[in-house]
Amino acid sequence: MEIRQITEDYSVAPQITVDDIATIKQSGFRSLICNRPDDEQPDQPKVDAIRAAAEEAGLEFRFIPVVSGAITPENVSAMADALNELPTPVLAYCRSGTRCANLYGMIKASGR
Repeated sequence: MEIRQITEDYSVAPQITVDDIATIKQSGFRSLICNRPDDEQPDQPKVDAIRAAAEEAGLEFRFIPVVSGAITPENVSAMADALNELPTPVLAYCRSGTRCANLYGMIKASGR
């Protein structure tokens, strides 16, 4: 699992699995955000399985699905709200981590 730190409190990663949750927790993350819609690819892990494992490990979890290449103002607002509300540090993931990084850039560009 490749984790890219964006700020002290925010990092991004490509698709994670249930097996990655222990490492995420041990790395000090307190919250997890999924920006990848279910069924984007047939073999990707379902968000409900990852959510259950994250919550069992004591991590906060949010699901803010964002269609690749089609970030909406509502996506940016929901992500900004999550980052304001969730305990830090936060790890966000999608297929490659790019959507998560782009969302963060849009939040900062909007002044939120």
